[in-house]
Amino acid sequence: MAALTVYRIKRFFWWLCLFFCLLSWTILLTFSASWLYRLDAHFLGIASQVSLSTQQLMRNYHQMLDYVLFPWVQNLQMTDFPSSFTGVQHFADVKQLVLLNYLVLLLTTPLSVYFLRRLRQQNLLWQLQGPAALMAGVPIIILFALLINFQDFFTVFHQLLFRNQDWLFDPALDPIINALPATFFLHCFLLAIGWFEIGAVTGWLIGRHALNSLA
Repeated sequence: MAALTVYRIKRFFWWLCLFFCLLSWTILLTFSASWLYRLDAHFLGIASQVSLSTQQLMRNYHQMLDYVLFPWVQNLQMTDFPSSFTGVQHFADVKQLVLLNYLVLLLTTPLSVYFLRRLRQQNLLWQLQGPAALMAGVPIIILFALLINFQDFFTVFHQLLFRNQDWLFDPALDPIINALPATFFLHCFLLAIGWFEIGAVTGWLIGRHALNSLA
């Protein structure tokens, strides 16, 4: 009985590792999708709302993104958008979360690759079906919350991630918020759900194919 309990704990650890690996890659791919902002800048008319050209707007967006994504970029400097102390602090908090995500990614990716290789060597890839289906269900729940009331979801999301209220930007002090409409953040969440679903469904299909191969 004790051996079975240890086995289940170990197996749960590997599935959890796989989940966080997929989640960390989803976060990185979503943050890196500057093409999404370019599309929204065009279709939402963001550039005209902040009296900048699309080229100027994208330069500022990439300056913000470089600060958040690259550990060696230590100062937030946007050409056309000044930042208040609390605004800079919020971006610093976001940067810390991104760095944490890098750590999770670096730890879970090789472990997940090792785990999947072991499953393949032992002809156990069919076991992916159940956990992958469960993972695929998580974003669906989040999607319903988004569609019901995105503003409430967005508020709760920030309250869970941040210990302060620095994310409540004053447009007069941090005009960058005018260039980051709520619709853009909604699209970011939808993109993240899409990335995660692709990964989960791919895992399920691999498991399904492995099961059919055993028949």
